Amino acid sequence: QLQLVESGGGLVQPGGSLRLSCTTSGYSLDYHVLGWFRQAPGKEREGISCITSNGARTNYVDSVKGRFTISRDNAKNTVYLQMNSLRPEDTAVYYCAAGDSDYVCMSTDQLQYGMNQWGQGTQVTVSS
Repeated sequence: QLQLVESGGGLVQPGGSLRLSCTTSGYSLDYHVLGWFRQAPGKEREGISCITSNGARTNYVDSVKGRFTISRDNAKNTVYLQMNSLRPEDTAVYYCAAGDSDYVCMSTDQLQYGMNQWGQGTQVTVSS
């Protein structure tokens, strides 16, 4: 069973950047679609980005397009989320997840329903 572990969260000022990482222990990520999600206090979990198993396709929710970049390094069993131009509304717990079908990365709307392995989350706080 995949165990996903996120890191890289923290406190950053508006306009700043963070890079989140998510890695596994024990299993390879090579054949899994990967996604990043976030959940702000009082809000539902939101799928924000995904990347297919070979890295050929990515997708983003509109609110992060042009600011966030997802990437993966299968040799390191790691997926990244580079977050630039951060805003206070980006404050949330960020989760990575893995699924079995690249098809779920066609859209971020239903992304969470295609994921079957989840990390514990890392807090990102954007505040001055």
